[in-house]
Amino acid sequence: MVENPLGPALFEATELRKAYGKGENQICALKGVTFTIESGSFVAVTGPSGSGKSTLLGVLGLLSRPSNGSLKFGGQAVLALDHAALARLRNEEIGFVFQSFQLLPRVSAMENVELPLVYSGVSGSERRRRAEAALVTVGLAERLSHLPSQLSGGEQQRIAIARAMINNPSVILADEPTGALDSRTGEDILALLWELNAQGTAVVIITHNNAIAESIDINLMMTDGMMSVVQRNP
Repeated sequence: MVENPLGPALFEATELRKAYGKGENQICALKGVTFTIESGSFVAVTGPSGSGKSTLLGVLGLLSRPSNGSLKFGGQAVLALDHAALARLRNEEIGFVFQSFQLLPRVSAMENVELPLVYSGVSGSERRRRAEAALVTVGLAERLSHLPSQLSGGEQQRIAIARAMINNPSVILADEPTGALDSRTGEDILALLWELNAQGTAVVIITHNNAIAESIDINLMMTDGMMSVVQRNP
């Protein structure tokens, strides 16, 4: 397992609340959730639509600030950081995988995977070397120059995973990464995430798939903005 410089506790959340709107129109998506996610763990986030799963992932991904509460990432209190510091932390330590892939449609697989390295200021030659290596890892060595429209859904999701892993992040946050795929392809994508986890990368995955959730030891179950934790093999 790759040593994680951030230490054993990756996320430490205390009484996180997230509200939208004001007064009678206010909607509380997170209602004081408290939990810890350790480095190198594989965690499922489950619950019905509207339960707060995506809101939680947005807060963990430092894309959205909670209304109240505290959040530490690798022991660092992150809610007081400015936008530039948050952007740098996201790019260096967090990889994102989405159900809809979120690929740039007019550039190649290689260029899509290179994108986080552009923001990191990595040279062109090094970007290409690392992007090719990542695409080889996810089984797309023959698709480097293909546009997303020339690839299957499963191949597009593999590109998204290669992009998420390109900076060797501490955690990958995956929002329904198998939801738009057939069952066999979904199993292949999940296997890739398990492989990354075995190498030391923490994975937090939102899923509605009961079989996937039951295969993961730690399950953060969301219901109406509140959380219960199931740990099958402590």
